[in-house]
Amino acid sequence: MTHPGEQFYPAGLTWDAPVARGTLPDLLSTAAAKYAARPAIEFRDRAISFAELEALVETAAAALLRAGYGKDCSVGLYLGNLPDHPINFFGTLKAGARVVHLSPLDGERALSHKLSDSGARILITTDLAALLPMALKFLAAGLLDRLIVCEDDHWGGVGNPHTPIPDDPRIIRYADFTKDVPLPAQWPALTPDDVAVLQYTGGTTGLPKGAMLSHGNLTAAVSIYDLWGAKDRAARNTVERVICVLPLFHIYALTVILLRSLSNGDLISLHQRFDVAAIFRDIEEKRATVFPGVPTMWIALANDPSLEARDLSSLATCGSGGAPLPVEVAKVFERKTGLTLKSGWGMTETCSPGTSHPLEGPDKPGSIGLMLPGIELDVVSLDDSTKPLPAGEVGELRIRGPNVTRGYWNRPQETAEAFVGDRFLTGDIGTMDRDGYFFLVDRKKDMIICGGFNVYPQMIEQAIYEHASVQEVIVIGVPDQYRGEAAKAFIKLRGGAAPFSVDALREFLKGKLGKHELPAALEFVDELPRTPVGKLSRHELRAKQPNVPTQQQQITTGGRP
Repeated sequence: MTHPGEQFYPAGLTWDAPVARGTLPDLLSTAAAKYAARPAIEFRDRAISFAELEALVETAAAALLRAGYGKDCSVGLYLGNLPDHPINFFGTLKAGARVVHLSPLDGERALSHKLSDSGARILITTDLAALLPMALKFLAAGLLDRLIVCEDDHWGGVGNPHTPIPDDPRIIRYADFTKDVPLPAQWPALTPDDVAVLQYTGGTTGLPKGAMLSHGNLTAAVSIYDLWGAKDRAARNTVERVICVLPLFHIYALTVILLRSLSNGDLISLHQRFDVAAIFRDIEEKRATVFPGVPTMWIALANDPSLEARDLSSLATCGSGGAPLPVEVAKVFERKTGLTLKSGWGMTETCSPGTSHPLEGPDKPGSIGLMLPGIELDVVSLDDSTKPLPAGEVGELRIRGPNVTRGYWNRPQETAEAFVGDRFLTGDIGTMDRDGYFFLVDRKKDMIICGGFNVYPQMIEQAIYEHASVQEVIVIGVPDQYRGEAAKAFIKLRGGAAPFSVDALREFLKGKLGKHELPAALEFVDELPRTPVGKLSRHELRAKQPNVPTQQQQITTGGRP
């Protein structure tokens, strides 16, 4: 065994198994040829076959080429979970251009930066009222030359508010943009090393950076996941129905659901938004078999009063990603449903894959699992990122693999700072045990320095989740006259639960945490802030905190620790 944890890999799989690399248009074309008549996507109860999807992609690609948007161009996609996304995602790539994902949940400042930074002068969006007005702002500000507008009603409207499409020569309806377009005699040549996607990330402390994800990075990511799941897939021998409520503009859904499902001939059950009732319908009535989610979704499901009465027997796989999964949430979900909920780890910069749990192996609550095949993950000193640490010591996770970005678009300094040789510094603090299992402690930037000790908010949150009255919690560092910094907990209570004092919380946490880790302040909130993709967000809470030591926050703290 040359890599930690390899002894727990599925039978027949080794760490050095060949990882395939190719291009994304080839991935889709291969799947379309193999599974032509199978439904690839179901949206609003309408099925789109693999063959139909491939034809729609070719039409989109031909239209982009006709309009002059091919090699070396960046094309912005400002779309939610609609079939327009995969059609124009693959269409852009088949035309030889780069995709720039714009989150419909981002603010104007961040979106404008992404357009300017990426050089995307063409944007594809939809006439939904939640999106088109913002796209029109970009056009008015001179950030775009062309705006292509898809029409939601094409997919069987469900009463979503629309915005009228203005009469402007720079704006064209998608139906007109693709009308009577001939297919080229030959498609642009692509290589695995070509940049496929500029995926923006890391905007919580400054302007977002565009991770350059190549065709090879993304196809390697799919191959890594397929190697890991090959034994289980062969044993099940079925076409999976995969629930996609995660946003396709985010790397988790893009790789784990869209690319992998299409590559394997599975059906993507596409949802525009997370709705508990719709998820239960997909599982109970349509017999969905796979549901990748984020912790906030699992928290909502675990707290649904009808959960124990639901028929979830069709679900073969439940996965959590995108953010650390509270151990207590996984316990509650398993107790109520009998389903095991495991979390893995990955990043935008790794095209998602990093670690995962084997089907068989030690049960290690709170672990993010083992390094996946082809990926090298280690822990290095917080003071010296060239110094690997032994098992059991806490440091920064460092990663290398065929799925890892080569850097950030137009950001040579940030790229240089993010790498030690060819190993990417993740910014995640964690440890590896003697079995090769990794555990996250926190993000490097979220660490609290309390009296000279390193305090990790996620560890405190995990303990607070064990309190029966707590539904969700975020912990941040606040100024403290004595210790420099101390922990403050923001808690959303379960329905009907009564508030409690910070002293009562500290008493509950005794024995679970060290004395220096106990929260010095407590605040109850109706809702906790989230990132554009639904993760709980510390950044907004930090920004709102006064620069006042906790000794003076008597109303918030309820007394000194």
